[in-house]
Amino acid sequence: MTVSSRRTRTGPEAEAQALCPYRLVLEHVTSRWGVLVLIELLEGSRRFSELRRAIDEVGRVSEKMLTQTLQTLERDGLVHRDAKPVIPPRVDYSLTGLGREAAEQVRTLARWTHDRLGEVEKARQAYDEAREQRSRAS
Repeated sequence: MTVSSRRTRTGPEAEAQALCPYRLVLEHVTSRWGVLVLIELLEGSRRFSELRRAIDEVGRVSEKMLTQTLQTLERDGLVHRDAKPVIPPRVDYSLTGLGREAAEQVRTLARWTHDRLGEVEKARQAYDEAREQRSRAS
């Protein structure tokens, strides 16, 4: 994920963004790493290394990608970065009120996905079988 405002967009993508300004925030909140960061921070404040270890249990995230994700979520007002002037430097990340609200919504969607995965898999199988039958018939 990149901080999208720094990227120059042209054509239909730029047009869609101009017409739907909330789309960019939705992309940030529902991105691969954004979802995991928000859900993890619901448990409480985390240092960068703690956050990375927790996320690595689900999928391997690079330091660069996690940094970009945190910067993007901070810019959107969802994550608070607290840098303490100590040696070695200590930086903690936590959710803002807005971030907590978004994270709870994302967690609800993640739970629904987990609870309904069996039904989704059955629907996929039925779809694939029906498509294969139509393909053989033509």
